[in-house]
Amino acid sequence: MNTLKTTFLMALLTVLLVLIGGAIGGRGGMTTAFLLAGGMNFFSYWFSDKIVLRMYGAQPIEEQDNPRFYGMIRHLAGRAGVPMPRVYIIQDDSPNAFATGRNPQHAAVAATTGIMRLLNDEELAGVMAHELGHVKNRDILISTMAATFAGTITYLAQMAQWGAMFGGGRSDDDEGGGVVGMLFMAILAPIAAMLVQMAISRSREFGADAAGARISGNPLSLARALQKLELGSQQIPMNANAATAHMFIVNPLTGSGMMSLFSTHPPIPERVHRLEDISRTHDY
Repeated sequence: MNTLKTTFLMALLTVLLVLIGGAIGGRGGMTTAFLLAGGMNFFSYWFSDKIVLRMYGAQPIEEQDNPRFYGMIRHLAGRAGVPMPRVYIIQDDSPNAFATGRNPQHAAVAATTGIMRLLNDEELAGVMAHELGHVKNRDILISTMAATFAGTITYLAQMAQWGAMFGGGRSDDDEGGGVVGMLFMAILAPIAAMLVQMAISRSREFGADAAGARISGNPLSLARALQKLELGSQQIPMNANAATAHMFIVNPLTGSGMMSLFSTHPPIPERVHRLEDISRTHDY
């Protein structure tokens, strides 16, 4: 069901991309939109991991640098059935972690110094098993594509707004209706794209939680870790880029009320509840 939901949402993003491209330039606009999205996805596929690791000052480590943490990742990777990823440490007091890389053969996991101080070994293993769940499920590629599509739609929508304000639009539309329709699409398409992207991210988080429970063999340790991380990330906020928020195990950006609708992560209580259900119904 998670895969079907993700497939449907990715198809919806594609439809939005076609619509906004068509609103700008008809069939030619659709083609341009696809080419732009394809180029951005190609760049993200090959270079996004290097960019995000550099963005957060992540430093690579080997086993001799941190035998406890490195050995934990190696053990969990074996249980997950994925190649040993590159391991990075981020010097940041805010407790968090993420995985990146275009596929399991070129994956990397990173954790902050804050998360290693906050969690005990079982809880930290649950977190890193969650990240390896993302690697195993190829969520990094899916989430990157969704973010790229949403970003392309937003960029094209901005072009459409300028075009509408300066009298642009498709030649086969009537003058008034064409401008109004373009403005309507330019305003609603980015909002819809953002909501779809967030829905994809939340769906993949649930999947990674379930995978992390299987890999670590201890769903309740991951549940306890999530509760600690929610509080810890609120007490020590992270200076994170909104475009990369979906990568972290807990949302590094704060928000409540209506802003929760745009969150890249499901509510922590719901994630904990699902992990508790897994603990009751599965014997690891």
